[in-house]
Amino acid sequence: MDNRNDLWRHVDANKERLIALSDRVWGMPEVCYTEARSSAEHTAELEHQGFRVTKNVAEIPTAVIGEAGEGGPVIAFMGEYDALPGLSQEAGVASHKPVEDGGHGHGCGHNLLGSAALLAAVAMKEWLAENKLPGRVRYYGCPAEEGGAAKAFMVRAGAFDDVDVAISWHPSSWWEVAPPLALANTRADFVFTGRTSHAAAAPHLGRSALDAVELMNVGVNYMREHMPSDARVHYAVLDTGGIAPNVVQAHARVRYSIRARDLRGMLELVQRVKKIAEGAALMTETKMEMRIVSAVSDLLGNTPLEQAMHGVMEELGPPHFDDADRAFAQDIRKTLQPQEIASIWRTIGMEDSGAALADFLVPLDAKRNPAIGSTDIGDVSWAVPTVQAHAPTVAIGTPFHTWQVVSQGKTPAAHKAMIHVAKAMVGTGAAVLLDPALMAAAKADHKKKLGADGYTSPLPPEVKPPLTMSLGG
Repeated sequence: MDNRNDLWRHVDANKERLIALSDRVWGMPEVCYTEARSSAEHTAELEHQGFRVTKNVAEIPTAVIGEAGEGGPVIAFMGEYDALPGLSQEAGVASHKPVEDGGHGHGCGHNLLGSAALLAAVAMKEWLAENKLPGRVRYYGCPAEEGGAAKAFMVRAGAFDDVDVAISWHPSSWWEVAPPLALANTRADFVFTGRTSHAAAAPHLGRSALDAVELMNVGVNYMREHMPSDARVHYAVLDTGGIAPNVVQAHARVRYSIRARDLRGMLELVQRVKKIAEGAALMTETKMEMRIVSAVSDLLGNTPLEQAMHGVMEELGPPHFDDADRAFAQDIRKTLQPQEIASIWRTIGMEDSGAALADFLVPLDAKRNPAIGSTDIGDVSWAVPTVQAHAPTVAIGTPFHTWQVVSQGKTPAAHKAMIHVAKAMVGTGAAVLLDPALMAAAKADHKKKLGADGYTSPLPPEVKPPLTMSLGG
């Protein structure tokens, strides 16, 4: 049997349904842990396709798993569908035009991410059944990637304990195997409690929680000189204690995102930030409580899987864009700063060619200068061998978490990239299933990179999924 063509045929047979799913999810943007409608759409499609469905995974109402097939190895396809706040934007417009002032938007392309991963799972399900092959395919519908660490909670709950290989992708400017780089990250709230008083008549009786937040922020800013250069610390004040300047604020809260290249370095940095918070409380005679909101690990690469995926992507070639696709991408590029475009090219070690959409495969050995963020698939990569692709859903240079990404989320170019990457993912999954030596090499590489210490969840045992975090909880 011609395995590749069989696989591509099943992708093409189902692509229209999954494009429609992507567009529906684009039109109902829901943020961290509130993805009820988006999750329901994915669940309905899983049921329509005949998957065995498990809901409320890891006690997360918007997390779902669909499984098909019998016996054999378990290949997992990872999907997401959460949006970002404040990025509402009309589709297909190269200017900032919110659909709803202050509304949400798919500024990271997760409408495409989930739908392509589900398309790959559907294609593999049909291919296994058609060829009577042993093996199980699973689709993981994962909410709250944007800061909620849902996958980390799912890993901790054992949802990946019997998975052999996990495969995912992310929208991007490039057609490439995603570099296995991500920062370990903890999000924590520092809650200060003081004593209120009249700020003019009796200021000596008050103890300002807002002063404590401000002193903490100053202390952390001074710490930046004395932490690793590739670590990152950011904060947002969630509660200032009120709007009356003549009242000493008795409560205040600041949320910190603390990142480092590996889990150990991140945990050490968290303790340093905590000590600064304790110092701020001491200086202001307030009380401080630290509450972990979420935490994710760094990303563990898998060389055999990356090489296998690169081979499939090389065979496929890049997505085929037409003149209309390139014209709209050029319109988007006109809204970007030259340094934004140059920065994206630098991530793959190349100079700007002027191309609007990627028409080449980035080499595995490209001399990269990557821009590194954090992702909860990092914890999946510590639990099982994991590989990811990037596919060019946006004009080259488009910064993510922007209205420009939302505008491009339903374009024909984005749909073409989505279908193409589904073929890359299912091709990689089939390669693993058909080649026991590849499966063994992937597992051996994973075991070696885990090291003697193995994986420990960055989530303290008492921390539950922050189902209300998008509301400030």
